[in-house]
Parts: sequence; structure tokens; C-alpha cells
Amino acid sequence: MAELRKDPLTYRWVIVSTERTKSPAEFISSSCSSEAESGKNDPLAEGNEKMTPPEIYALRPKAGLANTGGWKVRVIPNTYPVLRIEGQNRAEGVGIYDMMDAVGAHEIIVETPLTGHPLETLAVEEIAEVFKTYKLRMIDLEKDLRFRYLLVFKNVGRMAGASLSHAHSQLIATPVVPSIVQNKLDHARSYYTEKERSIFEDILQQELRDNQRVVYQNSGFIAFCPYASRFPFEVSIFPRRQMSDFYSAEKNEFIQIADCYKVVVQKLNKALNHPHYNCLLYTAPTRSSTTTARLDGLERYFRWHVEIIPRVTMITGFEVGSGFYINPVPPEAAAQFMQDVQV
Repeated sequence: MAELRKDPLTYRWVIVSTERTKSPAEFISSSCSSEAESGKNDPLAEGNEKMTPPEIYALRPKAGLANTGGWKVRVIPNTYPVLRIEGQNRAEGVGIYDMMDAVGAHEIIVETPLTGHPLETLAVEEIAEVFKTYKLRMIDLEKDLRFRYLLVFKNVGRMAGASLSHAHSQLIATPVVPSIVQNKLDHARSYYTEKERSIFEDILQQELRDNQRVVYQNSGFIAFCPYASRFPFEVSIFPRRQMSDFYSAEKNEFIQIADCYKVVVQKLNKALNHPHYNCLLYTAPTRSSTTTARLDGLERYFRWHVEIIPRVTMITGFEVGSGFYINPVPPEAAAQFMQDVQV
């Protein structure tokens, strides 16, 4: 019989359809690895810096001129930004509706100068430098008091929304806190108010006790398939240490999150033949937007985390119309399969 499972952090219901359980082989589709551009036509490759807008930041171990080669990680403005830096947070009512200027920032973090080298194929130390770059850019953008939230995400493969295959992430600063994030904040605060415990810590301890959904862990992070996973092989990565802000991560924790990301994605690649996927990094809202919330204990009840969502199923009208998700692979089965995959 199918099960209805409720996510304690979002209050979202998921139907785990045990009667329709599928094997991992049924989710293998076209591989991301077949989409790579050639280096000559790759605007994000080293040597093609003139094909992109001027860089905002670059990690150059041997120094050098801006917008030239010799970089390891490079940040540029998105050529087609969702939100633009120019303007003010002008809000107004339009009848019963609310409207405001689409002010924000939209940056591309180029993770490697090499074409055809996905992030998970890099050395752990190189992946850690990418996470450090996220931190540097988020700290810089947080200085702009117009911005309320900073979301880092990766779209890998066309089914996940990627238009280029070169390894890159995106960072978007928004003038409002997204409703998905606000929902997590509200429920985490309610849980803490009622129980005087962090829901994130309780989830981690439950997963470690059950030991049915843990995919991988190291000294700093635990990766697991959530109890109420929306999608087959969905993975969450929680830090063991309480940190509401991603910016609070320390040097050794960048190595640990890099290791965790690398292992999880390599397991997904081997299990599902390099699936298209989205990777999301959730952190607390900017300090300028959460003064009251922080005084109310945000640092204790919220914890930054990562979600990796393989795009191996389609959302149907039922999901759109009801808000329920149907997952044909129980997270326990997905986690067990991934544990057995050797990388």
C-alpha cells in the first residue's frame, strides 16, 4: 500500500508509491555527459574570456590581469539576468495586487577553466574553492541593503534548466525572501518554540538512529534521502554543526562539504548514468532583512543545507494541482542502492 509522508520542515505531503516502485534502471535517461561543448565554442572556457561580460571576481593563484587566463574559479554577471542590479526597491499596490521593481543580482560562478570537467570530477580541494567563492560573493552581495535573500544553485543538464554544459553555478540575490525559504523558517521557528530543540538536529539524529536513508557521511556533514522525498534519489546534505548562515562555514568544513558533494554526485552518476539534476544551497536570509528574526533565535533554529534533486521524473497535473508529490522509489530503497554503489 502507498504511504502518505509529511515533511516536518515544510509540512509538505508526499505519496511514496510502494506499489509502483521502480528499479533505478528505469530512471536512466540521456546522459549529461553527451551535451558538452567543444572548448573553442565554450564561452566559459579559459582563453574565451572575451566571450563573456567582464569578471566580478576570479581566483588566480599566480595573480595576473583580469579577464585573461590563469584562473581557477571565475565569477561573471549573467548575460541574461533574471534580476538586475540597477534600481530601487520601489513597491506599490495595483488594485488588490502588489508590485515592486525587479531589483537584484544574477551571477555565474564558473567552477573550472576546463571544458568537459563536471564539478564532481575535480579534486576535493578544487571543489572546496568553489564553495569558498560562494561565501565570498554572498558576503559581498549582503552589503547591499536592497537584497533580502541569496540563493546559490546548479542546473546540470537541459532537463534541469542548463543552457551550457560547462561546469558552473549561479547566484541570485532577491529583494524578497522566497516563499519556500520563508516556509522553512516559519516551521523551524515553531518547532523550536514548542520543543526548545532545532528541527534540523532532530532530523539528523533520527536519520542516524534509523540508519535507513543515510547515503554518506563524514566528520562534518551527513547526506541522506529525506523521509518524505519528493523525487526518486533526492538527497539532502546537513552540516553536523549548527550554522544558520553558509558564511559561517570554516576552512575544514569547505573540504568536508566538497567531499560529501563529490561522493553523492558520483554515486548518482554511477547509479543513474549521469542524470540531469538541480543542486540548491539554502541559507538564512540576509542580516539586513532578519534583524528581528535573529533576535528571536534564528541562529539556533535554522541551519543552512544543500538539496540535490535528480530530474528523472516529470511533475504531473496532480502535483501541480494538489501540492502533493508522487515518489515511485521509497527513500529507503534509494539510499540502500546508493550505499551499495562504490565510487
